[in-house]
Amino acid sequence: MAIHEKSLIDADRIMEHDSLVVDGVDVSGHWNTMIKPRYIADYDDDFEKIIQSYGGGENVHRCWQCGSCTNSCTMYAVNTDFNPRYWIYLTRLGLKDEIIKDKDIIWQCVSCNKCTNICPKDVRPEGVMKALAHWLEDEGHTEVKPSHLFDEEFWEQVERTGRIEDAHVIMGFFKKTKQPLIQEWLTAFTTRMIKHLPFAHLFRMGMNFVFTPRTRSWGRTGKVLREFVEQQEAEARERRQQARQAKEAA
Repeated sequence: MAIHEKSLIDADRIMEHDSLVVDGVDVSGHWNTMIKPRYIADYDDDFEKIIQSYGGGENVHRCWQCGSCTNSCTMYAVNTDFNPRYWIYLTRLGLKDEIIKDKDIIWQCVSCNKCTNICPKDVRPEGVMKALAHWLEDEGHTEVKPSHLFDEEFWEQVERTGRIEDAHVIMGFFKKTKQPLIQEWLTAFTTRMIKHLPFAHLFRMGMNFVFTPRTRSWGRTGKVLREFVEQQEAEARERRQQARQAKEAA
């Protein structure tokens, strides 16, 4: 089979010859670039269900490959290797190994949600990107990313107080990522705040940092929210476990 777009084919599957005659026809030159046939057997029938068990991946089965997500993608405009439509396609086929090849790119999603807003089937591609990134982390293919740790710190503070205090979020995030608290950009940012913000506002910020306020009646509300999140996570783990067991039994 002759090909033109060699960049789309794995290098080990491309065959090239200085000269080549096929069935008595000289196809030397441009047309002597050939591709080995590919038979896909290493797919996982349950992979789509596994991704659906992650928050954000629930609607991946709705995709009809229109390409609107990739066409609108902020990251695709910068790096054409970032391709949500392609990864959703691989997810539906169960081609995990192909997704793992792009493990260092998928997490670069900036959550602009352009893809989600334009998707005609409500696939929520941005959520699928996050689901794939979390699956890669859970399976040990990638390290836990700083963005994930930031999300954890943000959620933990909301769970405790029903609101966020920026300074506490930053400090907690720095602690989780083992970064020094004193950083050049943070020092410059703080200096500008002191120069330009009214004293009363700075005073309230300082008091909120020392005595972290709580949303009124948050104790009960926070408990309900925490129980709901724990239930959702438990159900997701159960679905993933069932999918793995079904695969092993097959």
